[in-house]
Amino acid sequence: MAIRPVPATPGKRPAGPAAITDATFAQEVLEADRPVLVKFTAAWCGPCRQLAPVLSEMAEEEAARLKVVQLDVDHNPRTPAAYGVLATPTMLVFQRGEPVKSLVGARPKRRLLQELADVMG
Repeated sequence: MAIRPVPATPGKRPAGPAAITDATFAQEVLEADRPVLVKFTAAWCGPCRQLAPVLSEMAEEEAARLKVVQLDVDHNPRTPAAYGVLATPTMLVFQRGEPVKSLVGARPKRRLLQELADVMG
């Protein structure tokens, strides 16, 4: 019996922010025209899954002020190593190509927005 994909359910949130890779990191993050929050994640990480809907909402609601992306650390080891990422989820915020804020662990949307207020302007 063939496995068929499940059709998208209207109103169901996506699994998380847009995915980037080691190869696309510079273009998507370092060259971005606004602050970028990069979530370093892994498929096996429970707190990462908890954070996914929060970041999906933020990506949509704050798109003009903040770009939100995610990078799978298991499939893209160069970038986490370059920035000293040792735990998942780690979120790094980049402005003008430089990391300006680091957050580790899942948190509710309200708290995350408070912690990011200074970089979102």
